[in-house]
Amino acid sequence: MLNPMNKTSTSTGLGEVTGDRMEEASPEPSVSFWSQISTFKTRAWEAYKRKSTSHWVLLFLSSAAMLVAFPASSILSRLYYSNGGTSEWIVSWVAVAGWPLTALMLFPTYFFSKTLPTPLNLKLILSYIVLGFLSAADNLMYAYAYAYLPASTAALLASSSLVFSALFGYLLVKNKLNASIINAIVFITAAMTIIALDSSSDTYGNITTSQYIMGFIWDILGSALHGLIFALSELVFVKLLGRRSFHVVLEQQLMVSLFAFVFTTIGVIVSGDFQGMKSEAKSFKGGSTSYILVLIWSAITFQLGVLGATAVLFLASTVLAGVLNAIRVPLTSIAAVILLHDSMSSFKILSLVVTFWGFGSYIYGSSSSSKESS
Repeated sequence: MLNPMNKTSTSTGLGEVTGDRMEEASPEPSVSFWSQISTFKTRAWEAYKRKSTSHWVLLFLSSAAMLVAFPASSILSRLYYSNGGTSEWIVSWVAVAGWPLTALMLFPTYFFSKTLPTPLNLKLILSYIVLGFLSAADNLMYAYAYAYLPASTAALLASSSLVFSALFGYLLVKNKLNASIINAIVFITAAMTIIALDSSSDTYGNITTSQYIMGFIWDILGSALHGLIFALSELVFVKLLGRRSFHVVLEQQLMVSLFAFVFTTIGVIVSGDFQGMKSEAKSFKGGSTSYILVLIWSAITFQLGVLGATAVLFLASTVLAGVLNAIRVPLTSIAAVILLHDSMSSFKILSLVVTFWGFGSYIYGSSSSSKESS
């Protein structure tokens, strides 16, 4: 920028000096703005060129899987109950019954990357068993939540898993907590409180107040357990695996889903719900065919959502996964309002806005922490 004293010495009067300064100062904001836009475009293009086309195609498909499969899975779970389904064990069993899809994706990676499966030891097997058991319990808690809550409400409450992921990540993996992440925790907790205040207008006719409260509690407990599972999974990578190649991520997902499937299958058989599926299918709205289709698509969509989230974490970052997770919450709520005719009260809209703000704060805080550590 020009020195004002030099400019004064070359001017004939104060008016000229002031006018010249205004003429020179006014273009600066626009030049700075367009310079920033140009810099952003350059960096984006450079980032795009650093990765192959197949990388971006896979990232796009993985992101789409998160944004489509997870909301679809939530809608199908609620559809199961609204059409006559009664078993929480069946819903939790279906959530892990799609584990062979992960195997279908894993085995080809050994041929393309020419790598061998990760050797199993006692600690790794025990970690998979523990994570599988916790995942089975987590799915059962969410199944109870969807039995008593509208899908839009259950999705909003489930977003609290981000809070527990941050807290358990701080306690177990020593992840950093900054002001933005703490701010996100406060906002998302406030959103949960807003939902609780709106319970009177958010209950199905056949659901009692005590059942709604239990659904609320099960959803929060499931979110807390989900956050613990996320932190423990990261701890397994840090302490036991020590590398983050794609096939290792898939291996962990396959083993955890497999053990969760075993535990849940035992629960379904012991509870007698597995034997009762035939009679439940006959009384299901739309008949046995609709019953089977709901269960099959529930298994497929849930597993595709998990695989999509896993791929996004590996291909991009936890920040992008957080962004997509934030977007899928309103998508689920909107889909539930359109397809299931869930109510969308002013309290629920306010909770949605506050939740979205909390997600944004968390994403900003995570991004800042990543830049500081790099």
